[in-house]
Amino acid sequence: MILNQPEQASGFAQATARLAQLREEIARRGALAFQPRPADVRGPKWQALLGELRTPVEHWQASRQMQVSDEPASSSRAVMLLPGFGTHPVRMKPLRLALEAAGHRVSDWGLGFNFGPTEDRFERLCERVVTMARREGESLVLVGWSLGGIFAREVAKAHPEAVRLVVTMGTPFSGDRRANNAWRAYQLIAGHSVDEPPIGQDMSAKPPVPTVALWSARDGIVSPRSSCGRKGERDLAIPMRCTHLGFAAHPDVAAMLKRLVAGY
Repeated sequence: MILNQPEQASGFAQATARLAQLREEIARRGALAFQPRPADVRGPKWQALLGELRTPVEHWQASRQMQVSDEPASSSRAVMLLPGFGTHPVRMKPLRLALEAAGHRVSDWGLGFNFGPTEDRFERLCERVVTMARREGESLVLVGWSLGGIFAREVAKAHPEAVRLVVTMGTPFSGDRRANNAWRAYQLIAGHSVDEPPIGQDMSAKPPVPTVALWSARDGIVSPRSSCGRKGERDLAIPMRCTHLGFAAHPDVAAMLKRLVAGY
């Protein structure tokens, strides 16, 4: 089909407008990514950040040293795993397998990659949690890694009747939201400031359900202070010996999760 001159001009104008909008959005996100960090706020030191590269080696060493127990839990629980920023639920497969081996019914959050919150994604997650709790006949245990833990805490605040327990792993819920080494990447990809998230404003407020924070002094991404939290911001804080990336698969983390899920 041959377009006449007015149609060609209209199509060219629309393409030009879309290109201009794209450039503006790229510039806006770039400005977010290069915002200065407050002078009194620090993320983990660069040595800890480089230590994240040792994650596979640490997993291998831990798997050789620890005693694996195949004893099933006394009660089977419904568990949902929520991935960290920029990751897919498949990254948490080792934790899923460990929990399933203990007899628990494990699912993922059903939203694919975690590229940050939007109101729509949060509403869909809430619907999924409520629906699964109804289908399972019991409230869920939410296990959130890093940003996934923010989602878990906020869902528990919105629907405490559908949540039995929240476990966060390396989640920056406490203190300044720039006390980590990922906030610039977050603002670039998510497209909004860490100070203006589309879900929840008081991240440190404890959900009205049992809340456990797993944190690590060896975390190279999130400040241990932010992921440990203060008294009143969580019920229990448990230190782990792993990297930030290690929370998704470390055998010691899997063993701790099995104990926590069985204990609540």
